Amino acid sequence: MKFSGPLESQRLTFLLERAVSREAQMWKVYVHKIHTNQDVAISPEQRDEVILWLAELKHQFCVYPETLALAVSILDRFLDTVKARPKYLRCIAISCFFLAAKTIEEDEWIPVLKTMTQDNSCGCSPAEVLRMERIILDKLNWDLHTATPLDFLHIFHAMTLNASPELFDRMPELNPSQHVVLLTRQLLQCMAFHQLLQFKGSMLALALLSLEMEKLLPDWLAVTIKLLQLAQMDSAQLFHCREAAARRLSLLPLPLPPNAVYIYSPLKRTLVPYNRGAYFHPSTAKEPGFHPQGKCTSGALIKGASVLYQRLAAPAACKQASTKRKVEQVEIDDFYDGIKRLYNEDSSADVVGMEIVSCSSGLASPEGSLSPCPQLQAVSVM
Repeated sequence: MKFSGPLESQRLTFLLERAVSREAQMWKVYVHKIHTNQDVAISPEQRDEVILWLAELKHQFCVYPETLALAVSILDRFLDTVKARPKYLRCIAISCFFLAAKTIEEDEWIPVLKTMTQDNSCGCSPAEVLRMERIILDKLNWDLHTATPLDFLHIFHAMTLNASPELFDRMPELNPSQHVVLLTRQLLQCMAFHQLLQFKGSMLALALLSLEMEKLLPDWLAVTIKLLQLAQMDSAQLFHCREAAARRLSLLPLPLPPNAVYIYSPLKRTLVPYNRGAYFHPSTAKEPGFHPQGKCTSGALIKGASVLYQRLAAPAACKQASTKRKVEQVEIDDFYDGIKRLYNEDSSADVVGMEIVSCSSGLASPEGSLSPCPQLQAVSVM
């Protein structure tokens, strides 16, 4: 959608006010409790570990990021209500994940409970998960609908585009949905860090967005203060949250850009004559006929052309060399229809992959020149 006009701005403001009101009713200040006996209570590190495990389930069953965000919210609310032993943590976590999937996902995309318990090391049966579901629902008064940090991230991102439409002029390689996906990845990583539990989900979402705007917009502070006032947050806590989130993100590996290009650099190989043609032989020696500065002699070209003709005449000898090899597959994150519908985008580059074919056709370019590298194939966009 295009964020223009007073009606759109009013609608976003209404969504923000409703989410802030819902968060105020549900959110409780996180208090870290130190237990001498680790077998009695769940430690913050164990909580972070099980959330990373839930993130693996998200990728395994291809569910929405909103499902994972809601599962983490249900898990934190339940652990704040009861005192559970660590041996039941995975059963509790997978029950929260199953509840979130049934709340967010379409019916045909809800994971099969039997498959979830069999394929993963949760250590519980489907019947135990269903019993744990009932316990969680009773403790939370059957109220699972809460404003997650991801909900606030979507609202704040839309408001930022409404206030600063020139944001994506500084990032021509990204569209709005791709930018949201990159921010979503950062947010889910921060949600698996217990030291950020002291901040509300709305504050965490705005802190991550402001860190991103600081790189792109000269007036990022004015936009941040405006969103801060609309969400009724404390500025001192927000900047404290920014520092904590920046420290957390600095510990993570840098994400690959969505338009990353990989160049295949094969091992040096020499052509060895064979009675039915020629085949590649790996070698660390310099290739004959090639000058150290990249030039080659005319005799080498003639010899290379003759050997290439022999090789093309014997496809059976290079059968093993013609195996298709997958070089690299770049994943920026899961794109889903909800984001694309949100921004009226018909297509998004979800997964960028590249395959190199190392066979005889990769040696000869369309112009007929001889190259030591296989011909690069076009990047496939799905």
